[in-house]
Amino acid sequence: VQLQAFGGGLVQAGGFLRLSCAASGRGFSNDAMAWFRQGPGKEREFVAAISWNGGMTNYADSVKGRFTISRVNAKNLVYLQMNSLKPEDTAVYYCAGDRFPGQITSSMRPHYWGQGTQVTVSS
Repeated sequence: VQLQAFGGGLVQAGGFLRLSCAASGRGFSNDAMAWFRQGPGKEREFVAAISWNGGMTNYADSVKGRFTISRVNAKNLVYLQMNSLKPEDTAVYYCAGDRFPGQITSSMRPHYWGQGTQVTVSS
């Protein structure tokens, strides 16, 4: 499976963005999917994950209540709706896939990754 993330950009604090991740290749609909991010000078961190059928989700505490992960398997798409953005959300955001359908823990180690998309939140 190959992934391509898009939808990043520059937004003011309090604003919103929706990231999309398009998958190509076989297996996407059976895999758990996730978003990670890497801020300037920081290590990559877990943001959110969703099980293969969308029935279960998990979020980092720092984004809980503000971000929503979703997927449309028929379109091979995963989304990350980001509301009430803060400057500390500034990072390169990556989508990733895990071949265990229900693997959505923050300690997950995805099997494949897409390229990142930059999100910058100005104060």
